[in-house]
Amino acid sequence: MDSATATALVQPSHTTPHYHHCSTHLRSIHLQTESYRRVMLNNCREGLKDTLTPRMQQCKPIAPSGLQLSTINTQLTAVLGTNITFRVSLQNGDSLSTSLHVDFGDGISVSYSNISRLGDSITHTYRTAGIFRVTAHAQNSQGSDSSSLYLHITSPVERIFLSAPVVVIRGREANLTAVLWPSQPRTASFYWWFNNRTEPLITLQGSVSHTFAREGPNSVTVQVSAGGTVLQDVKIITVKDFFRSLLLSFSPNLEEHNPSVSEWRQDVGRVVKATLAQVCSFPEDQLLVSVFPGSPTSAELFILPETNQSGFRAHTEEQLNKMSEVFVNALNQNLIQFDLKPNTRITVSLSQLTLAPLVDSSVLPSGSAMLLLVSLGLLGVAILLIYKFKRKIPWIHVETEDNHEKEPEMISSVGQEKNGTRTTVTSFTACSGHTPHTTCPLNADTHKSFSHLPPPRELIEKELEPHSTGGLGVGERLRTRQIPNCTNV
Repeated sequence: MDSATATALVQPSHTTPHYHHCSTHLRSIHLQTESYRRVMLNNCREGLKDTLTPRMQQCKPIAPSGLQLSTINTQLTAVLGTNITFRVSLQNGDSLSTSLHVDFGDGISVSYSNISRLGDSITHTYRTAGIFRVTAHAQNSQGSDSSSLYLHITSPVERIFLSAPVVVIRGREANLTAVLWPSQPRTASFYWWFNNRTEPLITLQGSVSHTFAREGPNSVTVQVSAGGTVLQDVKIITVKDFFRSLLLSFSPNLEEHNPSVSEWRQDVGRVVKATLAQVCSFPEDQLLVSVFPGSPTSAELFILPETNQSGFRAHTEEQLNKMSEVFVNALNQNLIQFDLKPNTRITVSLSQLTLAPLVDSSVLPSGSAMLLLVSLGLLGVAILLIYKFKRKIPWIHVETEDNHEKEPEMISSVGQEKNGTRTTVTSFTACSGHTPHTTCPLNADTHKSFSHLPPPRELIEKELEPHSTGGLGVGERLRTRQIPNCTNV
């Protein structure tokens, strides 16, 4: 027997010897005994009791992998307001230290610190319709794993209404809008059919723009599919190259009988059109009346040209203008009336409302008036600044000094020519006017010459005479001389 193999003794039932381990010394005796058999083992050196005892060992954490997220019924659509059950499973890494975070996509999320305590499912209820991205994220110290799905929450649609213009101009885009009740879900699909086409235009939005190229009536059908329900609405749109329209209003007693249904509005429109054609003597095929939903009840009158009159557009437009004037006169004179039921007469009049929202333009001034006010304000500020700081502006300061120098020059020139006294420049330049309290030293001749000068007013009057007669020779020569400021005697 090799070293990796030993012989173990199996104790018979009639003997009770105590053997605790194998011994090579008694091997020959055991082999000769009939009550013992040979057993081949590879762990017999240290005994069997300690080696085969089970021990608790902590497993090494494993990174989570194989995370799967699904609904309990494996469907990715549900009706708004119902309970939705999600199932989360993890193939590897399901330990006590693995946490789970689930985001339902509508702003609500839940977290579990131990994924093993999660159980079989998670339940959630959505309050709004739409498409939501549900994400599950498992994480521990070794790594993380995530899984997601897109869930469609639908809401039932009760009614659809196609909002479209009654008359459009050929070659221009027209806006078409499908309005749903109770609300427009985000998971709805719209199918638009134009003029019996074989393939529809499919959109996820309830509005489209379409250009009509064929003159005359055009059929538009819209279908909406939401929550397993399909609804549709049909409109007939009249396409013309040009037309005229007038807004109409009704007497207040019509509001008491308005049930706010489309069939009633269509009936009122037909009655108004027939009344207008009868009173004004115009054909009904050139008139269309569309009654708007809502309160107060209002309508729009469309005056259409005759069919195939595109070649005579100028004449046709003039004809439409005359028809419009006739309708305006009849409406202003309250000639358009009809009986809704016995003892209930409705009067149709011309409405002062427009299709655009009314804006009170008297509150805010116009652009030209604002520009004028701003200009006047800036001009006033500029005049104020010039008046306040005129002595600090160089060109204004020089002009002021010249004006001050001209007056003594003219006075001196007139006085000198009148009295025949010649005054030298040195006698004036020696006097300085920097000290106002100091008298200027004048000699006797200077005092004698200034004593014969007349008063200043007479000098000014006499000085003006040479200017009027053209005598400017002396004044022009004295303007280049510098006369001192101090002339006191």
